[in-house]
Amino acid sequence: MQAYLQFVSNHLLLFVALGVVIALLIANEIHGHLTGGKRLGAMAAVRLINDRDPLIIDVRPAADFKRGHLLNAVNLPLTKLEEQIGQIAREKSRPVLVYCAMGPSSVTAVEKLRKNGFAEAYPLSGGINGWIASSLPVTAK
Repeated sequence: MQAYLQFVSNHLLLFVALGVVIALLIANEIHGHLTGGKRLGAMAAVRLINDRDPLIIDVRPAADFKRGHLLNAVNLPLTKLEEQIGQIAREKSRPVLVYCAMGPSSVTAVEKLRKNGFAEAYPLSGGINGWIASSLPVTAK
């Protein structure tokens, strides 16, 4: 035990940095849960798609959408989401899966959808990059 304490005292700056990194990771997770609600990982999203036929919304720019997107996804860029929300207003009873490139923009989109009456909206954790990293298919059609 004495050796551990001596090691920590000799490398105090590293342990302080480790503590800061751990605190930031925990704060990030707490913030995500407070603002975005439940985030779905790729496998949970596949289950949602297979079991409940959600509305799938891609909030990336149109050029990125054309390069590749989830099957049956609708492109509603985040910058124009509030203007175009009327296009999907009749779908409020369906669950909604929202994704972007890496995840953060989809949380913002989910907040906007919930404010407009979409009670069951979920951001895709990791966005389309996480989806592709899980070896799941995308389409360019």
